[in-house]
Amino acid sequence: MQIERVLEKVRPFLNRDGGDVTYLGFKDGTVYLKMTGACEGCLYAEADITSGIEIILVDEVPGVTGVDASGVFPPEEK
Repeated sequence: MQIERVLEKVRPFLNRDGGDVTYLGFKDGTVYLKMTGACEGCLYAEADITSGIEIILVDEVPGVTGVDASGVFPPEEK
């Protein structure tokens, strides 16, 4: 899958700081991820997602419009 191939490109940058990302799924233009390792709960995780992972996915994968890294797929209704 194209999304997973793109995540493999960014994974080494997360791994070097002890973090990682798990792909949970894709729905309605949104890629659902779970940040793991040192990235889970990290103050910089949101910046890594929006300024890195999301930009790359939107640019390289047709149909992707955003990323949700809440760790839940699909997100629970409130």
